Formats: sequence, C-alpha cells, structure tokens
Amino acid sequence: MNSEKVISGFFIILALTLNFGFVYGDFDVIAYHSVYELVAAITVNIIATIMKLGDKTQTGSVLLATSFVADLQLLAAASFWGIVNMTSVMTPELFTIVVSLAVGALVANIISVTLFVGETLLLKR
Repeated sequence: MNSEKVISGFFIILALTLNFGFVYGDFDVIAYHSVYELVAAITVNIIATIMKLGDKTQTGSVLLATSFVADLQLLAAASFWGIVNMTSVMTPELFTIVVSLAVGALVANIISVTLFVGETLLLKR
C-alpha cells in the first residue's frame, strides 16, 4: 500500500465532502450553511492542492488545475461573504452568490475525485 496515495486520497475526498456539506441545503437559507464549514473546506482544499504539487504526470497536472479552481471558487465565496457582511446586510439573494461559488468548487472537487479514482484504477500492480 502506498501511504502517500492514501494521505493524498484522504485530503482530496475530505475536500469534496466538506465542500458538499457546506452547499447542502436551500441556497437562500443562511442558517443551513456554516461559515466554519466553509473555512474547513478552504483549509482542506489548500492542503490537497499543496499535496498535488509534486505530481509530474499529465493526470497530476489536471488534478492540480482542478484544485486551483476549487481554491479560487471557495476563496471568492468567503471573500464575497466577508465583504457583504462588512458593507451591508446579507440577504438571501446575496447569499445565493456565496453558495453558487461554492457549488462551482464542488464541481471541481468532483472532477478531482473522479480523476484520482480513475488514475488509481489504471495503476498496474
């Protein structure tokens, strides 16, 4: 068993599940979406991105690109949430933008997990 793949897979899948946990629920109900879960999703996504930096394969490049997309989307969601809270009142319509950005990151994480699993299945013993 390759411990590096286990740890990498753990963070890639954890990033997906935390991201899903944040976006799950009605988009316009702020109470369904925890800021702490968003922070956890951002943190784990960044850790997963750092772990993908050493992979020099073609699949590794695509995995890294999906990680960058997810990081960018989640950071944009958190930034938008913070800016709106500092300048005005968060309305359900504005909060939908936050969750929509996080859904974009979720799609990138789904692609990343799919590629990771596909690459793992193609490895020969």
